[in-house]
Amino acid sequence: MIHELKDPAKAEHLFAGWEETLIWSCLQGVMGSVFVTDPDHPVSALAFVGCFGFYAGEPDRELVENKPGGFVILVPQDEAWAALIEACWPSAKRVTRYAIRKDTRFDEARLQAYAEKVPEGYELRPIDAELYDKCLEDPVTRDFVAPFGSKEKYLEWGRGMVILKDGRIVSGASSYTRYREGIEIEVDTMEGERRKHLATAVCAALILRCLREGLYASWDAQNLNSVRLSEKFGYVFDHEYTAYEVSSEERTH
Repeated sequence: MIHELKDPAKAEHLFAGWEETLIWSCLQGVMGSVFVTDPDHPVSALAFVGCFGFYAGEPDRELVENKPGGFVILVPQDEAWAALIEACWPSAKRVTRYAIRKDTRFDEARLQAYAEKVPEGYELRPIDAELYDKCLEDPVTRDFVAPFGSKEKYLEWGRGMVILKDGRIVSGASSYTRYREGIEIEVDTMEGERRKHLATAVCAALILRCLREGLYASWDAQNLNSVRLSEKFGYVFDHEYTAYEVSSEERTH
């Protein structure tokens, strides 16, 4: 039987040394959940937040087969977990993601210069109560705020900046997740508005906002373009890792 830990810190030892802020969000109880099969003495765990799940400890088929529904990105701690994910979900797409170091020293003057390069006719604004609702109106911007589950929680814990054109959000950078010491950045720009340096400006503005609040803005890259963008702000690539994108609820075995 699957249990959600009331005290997620009980599974902290299983994730020891895993430098991933989404896991920290779950273990700290800020957002997300930790699932186990043995709530008293967990030896296996799934930390899940947004659409990301991280498996740690001893591989457990029940945890993998009973993943949360819908589209998910599953990250194995090791090859044994990876083999189990592939066995349970044969249609899962194995992908490579790119971890970025968590000790970046930012050049605030450079960030400020980037943030000021918003083209004429565009407006840079922080996500407030009004813009929270506007983010939910489009699938491209929904993930800027949706993982928090409510407007109240986002306004308390979330941090975000967007660029508007004619009242419409065309680019944004926001906290996909939050942990006590910082955020995990989510960034996107509408088709047709790319290659205008909007992502550079809005990311720089968000990183500056975090710095001024004593928060760390963490970056994890889906692809090499994201790695290259992160390097503009001073981030340093750390390592590749394997993840599985699972979009179907049907197994083929």
